[in-house]
Amino acid sequence: MGNERQARLGDRIRVILAERLEKGLRDPRLGFVTITDVRVTGDLQHASVFYTVYGTDEERLSSAQALASATGMLRSEVGKHLNIRLTPSLEFIPDALPDNAGHIADLLREARERDAAVAGLATGASYAGDADPYLKPREEGAAAPAASVSDDEA
Repeated sequence: MGNERQARLGDRIRVILAERLEKGLRDPRLGFVTITDVRVTGDLQHASVFYTVYGTDEERLSSAQALASATGMLRSEVGKHLNIRLTPSLEFIPDALPDNAGHIADLLREARERDAAVAGLATGASYAGDADPYLKPREEGAAAPAASVSDDEA
């Protein structure tokens, strides 16, 4: 039951922070930030906020500095909207999701290239054994298989 409360609180914090960032902070360093996930500890004292920034590496660094400087203000904003005794401390962590997605896309592209190479090799290849290795039903004129001996008869 505690995990459900953590998840609900994390979702609520994510929505509050996203709405506040949408309204804007008075920090010109803040770029186009998206809150991707919030994970709250079991004692509800700490919240790890995962975010992504659309832009260059320099914009990512400046947005990280802007979020770090606005952590106190954002925490007080979260405290105003939550009806809990203690407001969790916020830690902003850059999400590795875009980097992982790019790596997965590269792996999928490489797999497609290898599949195409294997398909190219298979076009001129011949079977190692019979062309059709599966057994066929016997013709009517062929001898019937011998009756098997059951365990009762042996």
